Amino acid sequence: MLTVDNLNKHFGGMVAVDHCSFAVDKGSITGLIGPNGAGKTTIFNIIAGAQQADSGHILFEDRDITGMAPHQLYAMGLLRTFQIPREFARLTVLENLMAAAPAQPGERIMLNWIAPGRVRTREAQVLERAEDALAFLGLSHLGDLPAGNLSGGQKKLLELGRTMMTDARLVLLDEPGAGVNPTLLGRITGMITRLNRERGYTFCIIEHDMDLIEAICGPVIVLAEGQVLSQGSMEEIRADERVIDAYFGGAVQ
Repeated sequence: MLTVDNLNKHFGGMVAVDHCSFAVDKGSITGLIGPNGAGKTTIFNIIAGAQQADSGHILFEDRDITGMAPHQLYAMGLLRTFQIPREFARLTVLENLMAAAPAQPGERIMLNWIAPGRVRTREAQVLERAEDALAFLGLSHLGDLPAGNLSGGQKKLLELGRTMMTDARLVLLDEPGAGVNPTLLGRITGMITRLNRERGYTFCIIEHDMDLIEAICGPVIVLAEGQVLSQGSMEEIRADERVIDAYFGGAVQ
């Protein structure tokens, strides 16, 4: 579904991504791990259109998307979440979900006057989808609460809910487990697995929690110094001496 081909990115004299190539298969939950400074977030930023690569190509379903803007990728079903959730704090949880839905004619002022029926029809569709997402995530009881009042873990669930407001095909998850208590972490991983199995989402996940990666990811890609160091199952990764040296500090547990 996604192919990263010979990607390079420099920041001044610092090499962040160095001739990096890997693929994410359709229907997979692929882990992207590596020590701090390995280039993981920079690669996500480039794939999602937030930063431009110096060279290389990115293919999404065999289409070259290199350099495309985030809103264009969003319309194609390629989405990302953030390590620190970016909710609209003063809007309710339900309104946050509704705001994420694409193709809303009510966002164009003139259409509210000349095509009010079309606007109402689409708003009803968006509301139904948002309520479905809340129910799926177990957040219906919080729908009328300002999103800024949610806990960190609940905000991560809300981020997942936003991806459900469009026809997501590939979702880039940036540390979904960061700062989340164990109970909510279990719910988040369960929702990721359900979205993958029941709704056909493909995921690529940056995460430092190796238990999370082992629990839900099939293939795992290890980055070090902007390059792919190793890839395979978690069992294969743990047995790779290069990974032990680069990621686990050479200590075998």
